[in-house]
Amino acid sequence: MVRFVARLIGMFGISIVLIGAVAANPPAASSTPTRVLVGLPPGGASDAIARALFMELGKKLNHTYVIENRPGASGSIAAGLVARAPADGATLLFTPSTHSANSILQPGLPFDTEKDFVGISIVATTPYVLVVHPSVAARDVKELVRSLKASPGTGTFAVQGLGSSQHLAAAQFKRLAGVEAVIVPYKGSSAALPDVLNGRVPIMFDNIAVAAPFIKDGRLRALAITSRQRAPGLAAVPTMIESGFPDFEVIGWFGVFGPAGLGSDKVNDLARAVVEIKDDPAFAARLAQIGAQVSNINGEQVDRFVRDDIRRTLEIVRAADIKVE
Repeated sequence: MVRFVARLIGMFGISIVLIGAVAANPPAASSTPTRVLVGLPPGGASDAIARALFMELGKKLNHTYVIENRPGASGSIAAGLVARAPADGATLLFTPSTHSANSILQPGLPFDTEKDFVGISIVATTPYVLVVHPSVAARDVKELVRSLKASPGTGTFAVQGLGSSQHLAAAQFKRLAGVEAVIVPYKGSSAALPDVLNGRVPIMFDNIAVAAPFIKDGRLRALAITSRQRAPGLAAVPTMIESGFPDFEVIGWFGVFGPAGLGSDKVNDLARAVVEIKDDPAFAARLAQIGAQVSNINGEQVDRFVRDDIRRTLEIVRAADIKVE
């Protein structure tokens, strides 16, 4: 039975959850907890997926994982702490796809994204949904484009951190639609949502599960999905491709990493345990509730995936002329 030993929300947005577990016929327990740093605040998809994964991993390995939210600089603060941590398995990073973009958009980072981490698993991927506050008259993407072109520079997009997949989606939308609009960054979806819900910053690409309840109760209007296929939970909402943007696809991802030098035995053991969790239909169903789906990228494949993702992100950044001010 999983035991939440303590939950503390302290100063500077740091949230700590100790997750301990007792499994049937468990392996011998380790006495030293593992810290898992999450670079975004509680309440968003990164936090929810991390907690779901490490709860199950704690049960499977009879081990305690300490989830620490260390928001700031689009996740690079948490990544920097892990990069400098001893490569002994006591500190791990759970990060969204800002991990790739930060290496491009934040020159001078005190770590090398490709060299200072070892990939364990890409746990999940997720598309996003383009939503607007009901005060925005547009009922579809084409109407939104016409509205933004009619009043250049007055439209505002909320994004969950500079370099996030949502930021890249908004920037790519602006470029492909040929519109001028202001991008307003926040420290995660939970920080951005209040301003979107009250109409202060009325346009947003958000995680489907986070936005879905507000779409259903009419507090947000869904215009399009960023994947190539429609989302099961929002089947009536067209994709960006169906909405007249044939090259538009933005998918976010969430992964587990350790510091470079983490032994291959520990990496492989963790990767195998994560794969077993991802193979469980109950875990896949839980991810679906968060608007995500299981990824099959694990172990050595992760580092290659990140290198390729950095190159893909660089192409979007250059084409959209994205800069961190």
